[in-house]
Amino acid sequence: MKKYLFILLLIVSAGILLAVESAPSATVGYVKYPSVPGLNFAAMPMDDGMTLTSEVGAYMGPNDEIDTINLWDNASQTWLGSTNYGGGFWDPDLSVGPGSVLYYYSSVAFDYYSIGALPATNAQYNIVPGLNTVMVPLNKSNLTLASEAGVDIGPNDEIDTINLWDNASQTWFGCTNYGGGFWDPDFGVSIGTPLYIYSNSAITWPAGPRGAVKTSSARSK
Repeated sequence: MKKYLFILLLIVSAGILLAVESAPSATVGYVKYPSVPGLNFAAMPMDDGMTLTSEVGAYMGPNDEIDTINLWDNASQTWLGSTNYGGGFWDPDLSVGPGSVLYYYSSVAFDYYSIGALPATNAQYNIVPGLNTVMVPLNKSNLTLASEAGVDIGPNDEIDTINLWDNASQTWFGCTNYGGGFWDPDFGVSIGTPLYIYSNSAITWPAGPRGAVKTSSARSK
């Protein structure tokens, strides 16, 4: 049987996403996010069928290795935490899906794989004035630097800062927009990279309809 291998990306800090199609509707892939004991920042680029934080927590750490999964709430400008009380009981159990950004606490080192089908549509975010979490969508492979993402989101300097979590130091690294196209320090991003950004304006990003996800290159064998 013919199989097609689609190489979608090389994540600078999050691993490799590969998609393999064995039938017209069976395109699947994964993104690898190395996780450490402590806080970690990741996303859900693929459609893995999970819709609740309890499902994600059980998948990441079946032996209760994950203590908490946090989702950013734009309205309250705070993290909403889903806590693992053990025995499969998570409270509150929050909704997740393709494009969700996760800030979670693990008691062990492990590799988190967002694995599943390619989403039917690209991720799109309703950004509010203030802090927001977003993931570089799968149709934005042209964005390779935080500065490029900042300009793409807000071409008129609407974005002040783009932050990326650093597992080693357990702190945020911020890329600041000083205006005139000068961002410092600039760091690498790629599709699937989760970002914590500050915006001065309400923005829908990416703008326009949420088109179907397309692979960037193909090889048949």
